[in-house]
Amino acid sequence: MSVAKKEYKRVTVKSLVEMKHSGEKISMLTAYDYSMAKIVDNAGIDVILVGDSASNVMAGHETTLPITLDQMIYHASSVVRAIDRALVVVDLPFGSYQSDPKEALRSAIRIMKESGGHAVKLEGGQEIKESIKRILNAGIPVMGHLGLTPQSIYKFGTYTVRAKEEAEAAKLIEDARFLEKAGCFAIVLEKIPATLAQQVAQSITIPVIGIGAGGGVDGQVLVLHDLLGMTHEFNPRFLRRYMNLYDDMNKAISQYVSDVKSQDFPNENEQY
Repeated sequence: MSVAKKEYKRVTVKSLVEMKHSGEKISMLTAYDYSMAKIVDNAGIDVILVGDSASNVMAGHETTLPITLDQMIYHASSVVRAIDRALVVVDLPFGSYQSDPKEALRSAIRIMKESGGHAVKLEGGQEIKESIKRILNAGIPVMGHLGLTPQSIYKFGTYTVRAKEEAEAAKLIEDARFLEKAGCFAIVLEKIPATLAQQVAQSITIPVIGIGAGGGVDGQVLVLHDLLGMTHEFNPRFLRRYMNLYDDMNKAISQYVSDVKSQDFPNENEQY
């Protein structure tokens, strides 16, 4: 059932809570550079995540672990310069918040001051509670992230669905309630059973945004390059490709190469 949308000139953390309470689903996508963020923002997206997935899709790393705080700030500042409406959330990268709450606060402050981002996102629950509390106490909005947490991939050993077992599911529910109580404004749930994700969304008052977590949550997030079909090796069940840019771009560039080689480009109308 469709819900009448309230028009937001600028989306804020308060806007997302209003959307949840009114039943309006929240749309969220990643972006890592000015040009793509401009397009995404103009299309009406609610939240842009400057994800540490930039490590994969922008830099070609196998995991999200190698990306640095300086690199995240670079990507985030590029995105922030492009947007007029969306809320910009920036991932704190691996190693910038897990071990030392003071370091977590310094990392979050750098992101806010140097990139102009609107909020930060951290992976984990009660095990990083001191880091979350320090950041929140500084007035910086925090989005949580539970379920499959890619920064812990070597701990899990696989990207398979999380929280299928009762004990892990119970801990996830407990962590979600902790994040709400601590003051997080939203939570991302990644690759968990749809029934569990819906249970979490219905049991807390802050928005729950899913990726591979079914339709019973308050919003959805995907990696932009996956949605547009710029990547083609990655084919999880939850991914819907809205375009096939990999093939389209390949054809266009191949045609350009052919036109240059054959001296068809530039023609008389394309020179001074």
